[in-house]
Amino acid sequence: MFTVAVVEDDENAAVKLRACLGQYESEHPGVRFEVTVFREPTSFLEPYRANWDIVFMDIEMPNMDGMEAARRLRDLDAETILIFVTNMAQFAAKGYEVDALDYIIKPFSYPDFQRKLSRAVRLCERESDAIAIAQRGVTQRIRLRDISHVEVRGRNLDYHTEGGVITASGSLKELEATLRPHGFVRCGNPYLVNQRYITAVKGQSVLLEGGVELPIGRAYRKQFLTDLAAELGRGHVTSAGATDASSDATNGDGFGAGDTRR
Repeated sequence: MFTVAVVEDDENAAVKLRACLGQYESEHPGVRFEVTVFREPTSFLEPYRANWDIVFMDIEMPNMDGMEAARRLRDLDAETILIFVTNMAQFAAKGYEVDALDYIIKPFSYPDFQRKLSRAVRLCERESDAIAIAQRGVTQRIRLRDISHVEVRGRNLDYHTEGGVITASGSLKELEATLRPHGFVRCGNPYLVNQRYITAVKGQSVLLEGGVELPIGRAYRKQFLTDLAAELGRGHVTSAGATDASSDATNGDGFGAGDTRR
């Protein structure tokens, strides 16, 4: 599944973008989009969650124009794919300043949208790391981005994914060594968490998308928060959490109740 942000104040344009994304899904089995629409850039950027695969950005918007919003986006997230959607071609052509992949000129047709979205999807897929999991003699390839967390169950590992739980044999310690460079952090003896899914740290628990709450082991707490803060430099955690995570690693204070992290 690819996460898509549509930053667009024109309701008709936002509806059309959603429709085009839906049509693309129906024509490309195996491709799914989780779409969130933002009516203006402030709500998209404050607080920012660095979990978007693709961002469609209008240029003419209230509160902040799209170019300024794109600059702020790049300060927070250097990895997400940015595509401008605008009727102002002269500004969209400056997309190189913010490393935009492409731009779509309004009014746009589905074939034009499809070509540019296909390019973005191919880039996402190429950059999406995966792991091979052997289950009952059958090996399947699972994208790391689809794993929310891994849990030890007896002698097996439960991989909690977008499509359900996959159980396979293995060592969490060995798996941690493999997945740590890809943004996975250990919050306790039985848990390895994909930081993309972390929404908050509250007290002795880490909250994940979908309402999942996992305990933070006392022996792992300091290293967990240090690792989470380190993800700032990789564009995976919002800058708002930097001070909180660093101080928590040293004095035991938790993230604020309203903070979100990914």
